[in-house]
Amino acid sequence: MDWTIDRRRLLKAAAAAGCAACAGCSMAGPDGRTAPGEGVACGRRIISPGCRRSRVRIAKVYLGLPGAMWPTPQMDLAAEKDRYERHFAAMPGAFADVDFVGNAIVGTPGQACQLREQAGEVDGYLLIHLSMGVGLAMHELLAAGRPTMIFAAPYSGHEWADFGRLLREQAGVHADCMLTADLDELAAAVRPIRAIHHLREAKIVNITTRDPDPAFLGAIRDRYGTQVECIGAEPVIAAYEAVADRDAWAEANRWMRGAMKVVEPDRDEIYRSCRLALAFDRILDEHEATVITADCYGTMYHKLPAFPCIGNVRLNDMGLGGICESDLRCAMTHILFQGLVGRPGFISDPTLDESTGTIILAHCLGTRKMDGPDGPSAPYRLRSIMERQEGAVPQVFMRVGQRVTQSCMPDAGTLTCFTGTIIDAPDSERGCRTKITVKVDGDIDRLWRGWDHGLHRVTCYGDIREDLQRFCRLRRVNLVEEA
Repeated sequence: MDWTIDRRRLLKAAAAAGCAACAGCSMAGPDGRTAPGEGVACGRRIISPGCRRSRVRIAKVYLGLPGAMWPTPQMDLAAEKDRYERHFAAMPGAFADVDFVGNAIVGTPGQACQLREQAGEVDGYLLIHLSMGVGLAMHELLAAGRPTMIFAAPYSGHEWADFGRLLREQAGVHADCMLTADLDELAAAVRPIRAIHHLREAKIVNITTRDPDPAFLGAIRDRYGTQVECIGAEPVIAAYEAVADRDAWAEANRWMRGAMKVVEPDRDEIYRSCRLALAFDRILDEHEATVITADCYGTMYHKLPAFPCIGNVRLNDMGLGGICESDLRCAMTHILFQGLVGRPGFISDPTLDESTGTIILAHCLGTRKMDGPDGPSAPYRLRSIMERQEGAVPQVFMRVGQRVTQSCMPDAGTLTCFTGTIIDAPDSERGCRTKITVKVDGDIDRLWRGWDHGLHRVTCYGDIREDLQRFCRLRRVNLVEEA
């Protein structure tokens, strides 16, 4: 396919794709044709809540005492619990991958201890504060040492006055609090627990002959439970050769039909890239993994049948993970984004412009379904890799006006973070193929003067600072706001 589109129409198409986001929509290309990845079953363990395969187990506990003087001794605790339960039922999509256990009203330490025993090994606790007088029961539940979110609406009790000191001073407490009357925020309360769950279930296959940093591997295994397995080129080539020729061509044709234009790569290059993309599926299944990354510019350069770029994008579109350049720190950040908000990341090499207060985030491959597996697919062209002038990559045009968050996990105990708004999706021959210009929130001078930990960062759609903050409090991680 080889048709062109002018820049104004291109950006208009990107904006229209963003407005079309809806639950369950198909992976359609900009021309309405079916895009790559549609119909792929999410049968393996999944890191994104988009496919609803990996269940999160949370003990839901209502904290209340009959006849408590605040908010009123006449409170009907069962009716108050039912009010919350109706709100949970009204948001099925937010909890589709969550199994709530317990769901009991607890007011005394003895009741709390009994619930702890009945709940068993859960991913975390959601404590919903109904009345005063439940401090001892709350402490008994916190003593379980599980990640815990406390949800306290106004008039629920005076215990909130002790929450800050509790979180600051008590070692072994992995908790955070939400003080709000907005019951829709119950969805946000489960997100950090979901992220912890998905990090623990995730396994990363690293295609390389280098030895990764053992300290980093040990730290992410100990803190999060994430596993990394290194393999060489041989099993990838075997998986590539096992892919049927007709399946590889069908995948290649979907990518070419869905593209706005095929620029540099020829049909054979796209075919080999798509055959490797299907081989990645086999590799993940064989290793019971959720993320793949290849040392494409290092020990795997020209050792694989094709560049992994299309395979990476395809996995990201599906709610799994395809990560550039054996970057395990970005892989962990990507998994965190998937677990927190169900959206993938865009890895980038940045360049800054102080005159406009912007940072340009560039990488040759761009994730098309930045809203998540059920969201729309952004317009893309098929291009070569800019630095190498070879291979096949999707040059993706992301949504102008979209809020974004950029982050990285340089070590297991630290996350970096800054936010901004996409003001342009540049289409130039300078820098990598996919680019977004982001107007940075805060001080651009502070951002670059304090920049550390290398070039790569991971960007996702949405301002998710509060989600990152809650995750970091639950896992005792230091969040560094860079701008």
